[in-house]
Parts: sequence; C-alpha cells; structure tokens
Amino acid sequence: MSATTVPADLVPPRPASRVLYWLIPLMALWVALIYWQPLIQTSGFPTTAHQLMAHGVIAVGLWLGLERTGLTPGQRRATWLAIMIPDTHWFAVAWSAAINGALLAGASSLPVLPSAIFLPVIVGVPVLLMSKRVGEVLDAMPLPWLVAVQVYRVFGIWPVAAWLHGGLPALSSLPAGIGDLLTGLFALPAAITVATDIAHGRRAAIIWNIFGLADFAVALTLGLITAPGRFQLIVPGVPGLNPGVYPNVLTPAFVVPSSILLHTLSLRQLHRRSKSEAARR
Repeated sequence: MSATTVPADLVPPRPASRVLYWLIPLMALWVALIYWQPLIQTSGFPTTAHQLMAHGVIAVGLWLGLERTGLTPGQRRATWLAIMIPDTHWFAVAWSAAINGALLAGASSLPVLPSAIFLPVIVGVPVLLMSKRVGEVLDAMPLPWLVAVQVYRVFGIWPVAAWLHGGLPALSSLPAGIGDLLTGLFALPAAITVATDIAHGRRAAIIWNIFGLADFAVALTLGLITAPGRFQLIVPGVPGLNPGVYPNVLTPAFVVPSSILLHTLSLRQLHRRSKSEAARR
C-alpha cells in the first residue's frame, strides 16, 4: 500500500494562535522565576543578553534584506555599516551610561534620560522615512521579519514581578509590563498571519504596530509622572525605583527608542508594499 501525497498548497496553515500555546506558559515560568529569584533580573544579565540577541538578529536580518536588493556588494556593505555602526555605538553609550549612573535622576541638571528616550526617535524617524536606500531594503525584505523580531518585548514583563514584590507601584508597572508582554506575545502570530494571508495579515500587522506604539506612549507617560524627578505629578503609595537605575534603565534608554524605530520601519514597509500592489492593479 502506498501513501497518497497531499500537495503542500492544499494543507491549511496552522493557525497563528498556536504559537501562543507555548509562549504563554514559557512567560508564566519566566515571571515565576524572576519573582522567586529577583537577583536574576537585578543582575542585569537577562536585559543585556536579550538586547544583545535582538541586536544580533537585527544585524543579520538587515544583511539578509540587503542581499535581496539589486545593490552592488560595496553598496550593501556601506549601507549595513551606515546603519549598524551608529546603532551599536548608541547601545554601547546607553549601556555605559546606565552602568556608571549617568542616567540616574538628579545625576545631572539636564534631562538626560528623557533625551536618551526621545532624541534617537527624533533623529532616526525622519532619516529612516526619507532614505531611498532604506526604502529599497524594505521593498526586498519579507513583511513578517520586522514584526517577528519584536518577540523580545515579552521580557518587558519584569515590572509585574517587581510589583508583586511591592517594589513598584501598580499604576506604572502593570500597564508597562502587560503591554510589553502582549506586544511580544502577538509578534509571532501577527508575523505568521502576514506570511500566510497577505490581505488579513497586513491589517493584523498594522493593528499590532499601533498597539505596540500605544503601549510605549502609555508606559512612558505613566513612568514619567509617577517616578521621582522633575516630571513627577503623582506620588504613588509604593515608592518607585529611580528610573535611571541599571539594568532597568536600559528599557527606556535603548529598548523603547529602538523598538519605536522598528515599528516605524514596519509601518513604512507595509505602506510601501500596499502602494506597490495597488500600482500593479
């Protein structure tokens, strides 16, 4: 008896939500672990490790995207270096400043931490939106890549564990931690939907991007008005952490602006692809 071969294109893709079946238990275990052993998070190892991994994935993904373009090898190298050198330097400066306490509230008369959050976005967004070379890379890069890469946002759940310990107020920690967790959890399902169903997937990716950006807007606003400093408007019952303390400061100083730039690139890519498809009709 011989088995009948079913063509691959007749096999329905597994629902994108299936990925949540293993992501959610893993995240529950992670929260339980950092709640049980707070030293794991306060050591700075998880924050540093997942940021280095995300940085490496971005570097590799950018190179693979450049290889899909019609650029010459020299142009690919120049473009890759033009993006990765500033990004790596930015990460190194933010990391060094965090370790040395330069981002602590009161360490300077200047708003150093707010500058670290918003300056890369103010400078980076116009450059990324106006660059023709970046547009070429986005046209060549598969749509799911810039969505799936932000799965690292699940590690932003750490404020919830800190709140459970009584170390952070619920007003700022729960929206930030849960928002980041949901953004990270739904990154892979949204990317899978884009890969298997372009029409519905594009809408899902746009909604996911908007939610991820809204999460930052809420988290930053609540963080600024509840944390000790010149912008504090609400004094919660539970004393909050100094927002400049390492390693947690790497979240607003590097993770937030870099993720905002990734959302910007993803939305630009979705817009360019929709515009290209409309022009071909």
